[in-house]
Amino acid sequence: MARSRACYEYTEAEDKSMRLGFLLIAAGLLSLLGLGCCWLRPALQERGGGGSANCTVLAVRQLGERFACTFSCGAACRGTARYPCLQVLVRTSRSSVPALLHEDERQLRTNPKCSYIPPCARDDQENSENVTYKQKYWKEKVGSQPFTCYFNQHLRPDDVMLKRTHDETVLLHCFLWPLVTFLVGVLIVVLTICAKSLAVRAEAIKKKKH
Repeated sequence: MARSRACYEYTEAEDKSMRLGFLLIAAGLLSLLGLGCCWLRPALQERGGGGSANCTVLAVRQLGERFACTFSCGAACRGTARYPCLQVLVRTSRSSVPALLHEDERQLRTNPKCSYIPPCARDDQENSENVTYKQKYWKEKVGSQPFTCYFNQHLRPDDVMLKRTHDETVLLHCFLWPLVTFLVGVLIVVLTICAKSLAVRAEAIKKKKH
């Protein structure tokens, strides 16, 4: 019995391989649980009840209200600037009620009153110029041309998005890489156990012959 147990004891290299496999399995499971609870489930909830539609611009306007944004000019340099609020009202092919257009879900959560948040610059005038440029873009370049927009009637029935933050590719990678990590860990553990088992059998057969 002592000899049999000694045969099944793993070498230092095999022990490290087993530890690596179990570490990858644990990392894959924790990543799946973490991403599922913190990111994947909210993303699916945002997509649930939503879809795409054709949008047409009805009005483009700047409100008198200005909003604050935070700019960074170095490691220890931060400040607050302001930008005007641009609203782009559109009509969708799903509804006759005008809707407010947003860049994506992130911009909608940051400032639900406006359609565009410029890159925050220290100079308020530069922020105003960026917003004015975007206003001209929607008025002159897009105009009455239809474009694809996205909506979610359950969460934000009066708003539409120009693009989705959580598209199919991001969701696929969110699920794929933790799963690959888990499977690689399982494969390392299984191969290590199989290699050890074959080595033990080979040693037993060799002893029988002698």
